[in-house]
Amino acid sequence: MSQSEINAEWQPVARPLNSKDFKTLILSSLGGTLEFYDFVIYALYIDTIVKPLFLPPTLSPLTLDLFAWGIFAAGYLVRPVGGIIMAHFGDKVGRKQMFTLSVAMMALPTFIIGILPTYETIGIVAPLLLLLMRMLQGAAIGGEMPGAWVFIAEHTPKQRYGLGVGTLTSGITGGILLGFFVTIMVDLYFTSQNILDYAWRIPFIIGGIFGVISVYLRKFLSETPIFKELAARKALEKSIPVVTVIKKHKTACLIVALLTWSLSTAIMVGILITPGRIVGGMYHFANLDWRIGGCIAALTLSIGCVISGWLDDKLGTAKTVILTWGGLAVVSIYFYSSLAPDMSLTKLYWIWALFGLFIGSIAMTPIIGTRTFPPAIRYSGLSLSYNLAYALFSAITPTLTIYLLSPDHILGEYSYLGAGIYISAVAILAVLVGFSTLAQKGWQNNANNKSVNS
Repeated sequence: MSQSEINAEWQPVARPLNSKDFKTLILSSLGGTLEFYDFVIYALYIDTIVKPLFLPPTLSPLTLDLFAWGIFAAGYLVRPVGGIIMAHFGDKVGRKQMFTLSVAMMALPTFIIGILPTYETIGIVAPLLLLLMRMLQGAAIGGEMPGAWVFIAEHTPKQRYGLGVGTLTSGITGGILLGFFVTIMVDLYFTSQNILDYAWRIPFIIGGIFGVISVYLRKFLSETPIFKELAARKALEKSIPVVTVIKKHKTACLIVALLTWSLSTAIMVGILITPGRIVGGMYHFANLDWRIGGCIAALTLSIGCVISGWLDDKLGTAKTVILTWGGLAVVSIYFYSSLAPDMSLTKLYWIWALFGLFIGSIAMTPIIGTRTFPPAIRYSGLSLSYNLAYALFSAITPTLTIYLLSPDHILGEYSYLGAGIYISAVAILAVLVGFSTLAQKGWQNNANNKSVNS
């Protein structure tokens, strides 16, 4: 990579996409799909497997909900630890090595979950082991997500930056689609008793195998041209990257943190909590029906991520956040207000597809967030702000959502809109953040922008 191929803002110059770009996108996206599948498969089994098999049967329904989703949230709470450590070495020794390590760290705990004894067998040790495995998964994905976005952002030509990051995000969220698909297959081919007895283990064991495949695939990727250029010019960060981030890039951290709140809420509430807890639990649709609906939403989510990235390249950030996040603010209220126990499956699936499409606006979080930091500390900056924010908001979101959905609390008779109101609020927040100067222009290597970037 010659200096002429890196512009003044340390981005790949505008050029046509070539076969190497497509290979990088495909391999990175597929690896992200397999790893994210490992992480979210737990959420898809909370009501049908985790609560009946891993928690004491004497607990009240509300307590079961809080403990089950608390174990899920624990995976997010440890993300900053794994993310900061892997990002440090990603900025020091290279993006690719950490990009591969994160997948390897995900595969083992996923496989172990698939062979864990249940509460009936070993008592309270069962949920404690499950909690430990979730924490190990969280540490792994803490390095995976920011690392993947930085990796693609530094490979993709400038005029295709949004499309590149959006496509990768689509691949990562495709893991949710894969998770729904595998659980649907399990539901179709096994009886409810078979699933409780042994078949629930199959998706987790498959996930562990997927992790090994991901490690193999990433051997075919090359280091990012920008990191190579930094190393060649001896321009790598000489101090501890995360310290530089905290001292000099507070505005960028705030922007990423707020956008992460929007992203985490849209994914956790709209994609992971809504199928089983709301459509299945509140409106009493059958397991297979809500799994199919969730699968449809996950598919359109992946499509929406690509569209969001393409729009950012074509229209710019300000117009794109209005169309994407602004659209989600409206559609979320429409979706939850339309749900009814007696509605047809056709209507349910159509409005769920539309809802999922606009949740694709989450791709704007990495598109904006990755470019707000200079390349020497980009991995650390994105990882610190993204993972800390995700840990914070994922810890409060399940409890807050359950609270909003209760007719005994703040929303009263309008509690059925609780999830929609929460998603709509954070979507509007994302629109406002998208209008900031740093969000639109990103970090720029000139003296006039120093005040903006710190």
